[in-house]
Amino acid sequence: MWQELRAELHPLGLEVVTVGLDTAGAEACRPFIEAAQPSHPSLTDQQHAVAELFGVINIPNGVWIDENGIIVRPAETAPAPRREERAAAGDMGELPERMVEIFTEAQKIRSDPQAYEAALRDWVANGADSPFALSPAEVIERSQPRDDEAARGQAHFELATHLHAVGKHDAGVEHFRAAHELVPTNFSYKRQAWSLEPGPDGPLQRFWQGPSEGADWPYAGDWLTDVREFGAENYYAEWRP
Repeated sequence: MWQELRAELHPLGLEVVTVGLDTAGAEACRPFIEAAQPSHPSLTDQQHAVAELFGVINIPNGVWIDENGIIVRPAETAPAPRREERAAAGDMGELPERMVEIFTEAQKIRSDPQAYEAALRDWVANGADSPFALSPAEVIERSQPRDDEAARGQAHFELATHLHAVGKHDAGVEHFRAAHELVPTNFSYKRQAWSLEPGPDGPLQRFWQGPSEGADWPYAGDWLTDVREFGAENYYAEWRP
């Protein structure tokens, strides 16, 4: 859907750059990128540097950068342009019960792809004169300041991902746990840790499976449990024009 919009608006000056945040590296992202066959720059970020620099705590997030390299909208929820309705929970066929529960909860998540797309189109058409292009002062005001707990959470997360990358996954788990405890609203930290847990059919299977009977799950939460506790309606921050 992003590729379709990019193809339409690229002649007017829009470039879309997608970034896969994954400690497992390019090989973990490759199947998804190759399946999409993107015509736009499609990158992988093994160190989560983009998330740290721009304040990304969930996905999908978007940052608007103008032709002069100036941020005109900081990291915010960026739902893909909606071209088709998502399947209803009752139309999911013979999926495992847990997957049905996950998709049912996901449908409660609030976002406004139509409003976001309209704002993006206005910015492409009008540039700095667009009401959706924020001033530097507004960008700073909307950017999330990093308090002490967030800074320590980032340090634990960096150490956890480093330990995993050098083959010391078990040692990294305690630092993932610390990051989750210090910054409980950062689903990027959580999603990364959950997706690295090995399973019989690969790490992604454990991401969706989470804790199950007889499974050794090292974390206090999982996607379904945490979203229910946090409230699906609070999963994304409300988009501000």
